Amino acid sequence: MKKILLTLTCLLLLLTDSIMAQTRFVKSGTIEFDKSINMFALINKQMNDKEASENIFVQKSAEAYKKNHPQFLTLKSTLTFGDNKTLFTPAPTPEDAAIRNFPIAEQHNLIYTDQNTATTISQKKAFEETFVVKDSVSKIKWKITGETREILGYNCRRANGLILDSVYVVAFYTDQIAVVGGPESFTGLPGMILQVSLPHENLSWLATKVTDITIPDATLVPPKKGKAVTGKEFIKTLKDALKDWGTDYTQQYLKAVQL
Repeated sequence: MKKILLTLTCLLLLLTDSIMAQTRFVKSGTIEFDKSINMFALINKQMNDKEASENIFVQKSAEAYKKNHPQFLTLKSTLTFGDNKTLFTPAPTPEDAAIRNFPIAEQHNLIYTDQNTATTISQKKAFEETFVVKDSVSKIKWKITGETREILGYNCRRANGLILDSVYVVAFYTDQIAVVGGPESFTGLPGMILQVSLPHENLSWLATKVTDITIPDATLVPPKKGKAVTGKEFIKTLKDALKDWGTDYTQQYLKAVQL
């Protein structure tokens, strides 16, 4: 009888430890993200433009890309988090002329976010020049829904949002990671965003690995290299530089650097 009680006690302890491990809150660590861009869809949109569709060079470039590349381009990035701060660090975008035709298919921003002060400091590259942009945390109009899914073992809830006045966003966040944040500048939900989709822009971010480790304070620091500007000054500089590039490309570029 004693052996049976001992066995049941051990099983109960193991079960309790398992449940606690599954429900414990992660306070600091790193998250690896894949940014996935449907390049064929972007190319098809471009070809719907009359001027582009009648340009032989653009036609041949589009055909060559589809022939020699997969439909989806995948870019890597890492989000480091702790103490209500995050640092989003993208890997370099491949050198490909076709990709440069679509600003949203590149990765422009290294972003430090401090929820304690509701500020962001971003290193943004534009036209071979580097800027350090200080601004307030992005205000996204979120509506949390009842839909849920599991991502990397974390229970996530869906939220629908609107950014830049008109861009529809679908996000899945978990409150099992006790830091507010997400890839790029996506934030504002009660937990960590592990998946973001912009359906009409044909791109998404998905967490592929979460590492629960203690992050030294010295790791979570804002970028310093670049010309210091405010968010408004940065956008004005870009608009002035893009004034002869055409309305469509200007809108694409501005959207890409503000994500």
